[in-house]
Amino acid sequence: MTPTQVVFDIGNVLVDWQPHLAWAQDMDRAAIDAFMQRIDFGALNLRADRGARFEDLAEALDDPGDRTRLKQYVPRYAMTVPERVPGTWDLVDRLIARNVPLHAITNWSLETWPEGLKVHPRLAEIFDTLVVSGAVGLIKPDPAIYRLFCARAGVAPEACVFIDDKRDNCDAARGIGMDAIHFTGADALQAGLTDRGLL
Repeated sequence: MTPTQVVFDIGNVLVDWQPHLAWAQDMDRAAIDAFMQRIDFGALNLRADRGARFEDLAEALDDPGDRTRLKQYVPRYAMTVPERVPGTWDLVDRLIARNVPLHAITNWSLETWPEGLKVHPRLAEIFDTLVVSGAVGLIKPDPAIYRLFCARAGVAPEACVFIDDKRDNCDAARGIGMDAIHFTGADALQAGLTDRGLL
């Protein structure tokens, strides 16, 4: 089946996410990197993407300074997503002009999502169906989040092409029957969407 629906990941596909910027006003990059490595920020962020609160994650840290820094993350979140990914929004606008239905499945904390919308309000406007992992307690690449999306959107997996910057998330989408494009940049994405007759 030729896909008729485009399903976007958001972070590092539409919005450039740089979490270290939350602490750039206080520490140099080496100190920030050491802090993030020490607390295993990546693992904690995934827990938040699945529904945990950053306040609770911070309270579980041993070092008082680290607890304070992690508690700063949500109120400073807007600093971490200052820019759009170059070129991708031009493709979004072209898809909209062609009346192609747009959707999104994003691994994103329920706490930081509203902060991201303050910087990028169009994210609340362009998607017919939006699944935010922190709101549903599921994260990619769990096949269940893709199935939940299809149920909410009322579409068959085979009607969708999913776009994500992580290969394992693309593989999981293919595993339930979606087409997928591994995002490496706007030019390659344009080519992939054109090959599928969507642009």
